[in-house]
Amino acid sequence: MTKFKNPIIPGFYPDPSICRVGEDYYLVTSSFAYFPGVPIFHSKDLVNWEQIGHVLDRESQLDLDGLEQSQGIFAPTIRYNDGIFYMITTNVDKKGNFIVTATNPAGPWSDPYYLDSPGIDPSLFFDDDGKVYYTGNRYAPEGQAYDGNCEIWMQELDLKEMKLIGEDIGIWRGALKDAVWPEGPHIYKVDGMYYLLISEAGTAHHHALTIAKSKNIKGPYIGNPGNPILTHRHLGKNFPITNVGHGDLVETENGEWWCVCLASRPYGGYFRNMGRETFLVPVEWEDGWPVLSPGTGKVEWTYDMLNLKDKEAEIKPYLDLDNFQGRILDFKWNFLRTPREKFWSLEEEKGLLALKLRPESINDLANPSLIIRRQQHINFSASTLLEFTPEKEGETAGLVLLQSNLFNFQLVYKIENSKKVLQLIKCTDGENQVLAEKEIEASKLCLKVKARGQVLTFYYKESGVELSDSEDMKILVDHIDGRILSTDIAGGFVGTTLGMYASSNKEESNNVVYFHWFKYKEDII
Repeated sequence: MTKFKNPIIPGFYPDPSICRVGEDYYLVTSSFAYFPGVPIFHSKDLVNWEQIGHVLDRESQLDLDGLEQSQGIFAPTIRYNDGIFYMITTNVDKKGNFIVTATNPAGPWSDPYYLDSPGIDPSLFFDDDGKVYYTGNRYAPEGQAYDGNCEIWMQELDLKEMKLIGEDIGIWRGALKDAVWPEGPHIYKVDGMYYLLISEAGTAHHHALTIAKSKNIKGPYIGNPGNPILTHRHLGKNFPITNVGHGDLVETENGEWWCVCLASRPYGGYFRNMGRETFLVPVEWEDGWPVLSPGTGKVEWTYDMLNLKDKEAEIKPYLDLDNFQGRILDFKWNFLRTPREKFWSLEEEKGLLALKLRPESINDLANPSLIIRRQQHINFSASTLLEFTPEKEGETAGLVLLQSNLFNFQLVYKIENSKKVLQLIKCTDGENQVLAEKEIEASKLCLKVKARGQVLTFYYKESGVELSDSEDMKILVDHIDGRILSTDIAGGFVGTTLGMYASSNKEESNNVVYFHWFKYKEDII
C-alpha cells in the first residue's frame, strides 16, 4: 500500500478544520493578521490538497488594521448543511465571532454575520432534528482562579436570523483537573451519541486533544478514561514532532475516520520557525471511543493511504516558481493586514509584479508594500529577480523573511548616506542591525536566501538580462542564525513568511520596483 507523508499541508497552516461533501473534502486554517484570510483547500483523498481561494478576501469581511501578527483570525470551523457552506471564526481584538456562508466553497462568501458571543474558537453542529448549536470557549463564570480557567459552552443558533437563542450553558472544562485553556470544540454524532472533541493545555508544548460524550446534546459530558487521546507532551522536546493538538474529525465516504490536527517540526533545537502545520492521523473506534493513530498513539511521519475508491494513491511533488504571468496573484501570496489601497500590479508591465514604494515599513503595525508566502520546509531556497533604481534616501526594495514586525530579516537594495547599497538587516525585538553591506550600482539584482536548518546564507548577483539563481551567485554573508524567526524567540502563534518588499521609509515616493519572478523550493540534502 502506498504511504503518504506528514505534514499534509506544510508551513504555517494551523488550527485545521475539515468537512466532507460527497467525495470532496474542504479544509480551512487560521490566518491571524494576514490578508486574504482563512485559506481554503480542496482534496479528493485527504492527502493531496489544492488551495482554491480564501474565505475572507474582501475589505468588508476582514478588518485587520493595526493588529499585531498574532491577532486577527483565530481557529475557523468549516461545516456544510443542506447546500450551504458555513465558516465560523473569531477576529480577535476587532468585532469577535462571526459566520460567513457560501454555496460554492471557492467563493464568493457572504459578508460577516456577527454574533453576540464571548470567547474564541467557535464551532457549529447541525443536529438531525434540524437544530443548530454554537459551541465555543469562554472564561469560566467564577472568574480567573488561575490563568486559562475556561470552559466550553453551548447555545442554540437561529440560522434565519443568525442569532444565538435560548439558554447558554457550560458543558465541559476539559479532561484534567484545573485544565488550562480548554478550546477548539467540535461536536459529532456517532451511533446516537454526542461526542465533544476539544484541545486543552494551551497551543504550546503541552497541547493535547481530549474527548467526552453524552446521550444528550446539552450534556452531561463524560470524559474518555483514555484521555488525552492525542498528545506529544510526554515525548519530550527532542521529539521531532511537537505541540500536537487542535483537531477535527471526518468520516470518509467509505466509513473510515481520520483526524486533521496541528503540530510543529522543531529544528536546530526547540525552535519552530514554520509555526504550527496541518497533519493527518487515522482513527478507529473501540468501545464507543475514537482511537487516534492506533498502535502508537502518536503522530507518525507516514501512514498508509486511505482506502478511497477510484482514487490514485499519488503524492504530488512540490513545485513553486511564479513568473507573474496571470492577472491576479496566486492564492499562496498574502498581504500583511488589510490593504486599503492597491500598491501592486500584474498589469502595469506584463509578466512583472510591480510594487509601489510607500511610507509604511515592515517594522510598523501597518499594511506595507509586502507580498509574502509561507516557509514550508526546513531546508529551502528562495530567490527573486528585481528591477529597481533607488532615487532618494530611504527608498528600499528586496527580499524579506518575516516572523513579525519585531523579528525579521531584510535583504534590500537602497540608498543610504547617499550611496546605493545592498544590505542584510536583522530586526530583533524591533531593533534593526546591519549585518552586511555591499556598495552596488545595478538596475537589476537577483537576490537569494538559502536555509540549511537554522543556518542562513544570503546571495546576490548584479546586472544582466536573464538573471537566475544559479550557483555562481556571490555570497553577501553566510552562517547567519535564523532562530529569531521562531515563535520560541519571537512569541506569538504564526510561522515564518518570506517574499517581496518595497518601502520609502516614512517618506512619500513615486518610485516602483518590478519583480520578474519568485522561486521557492525545498532543498534535499
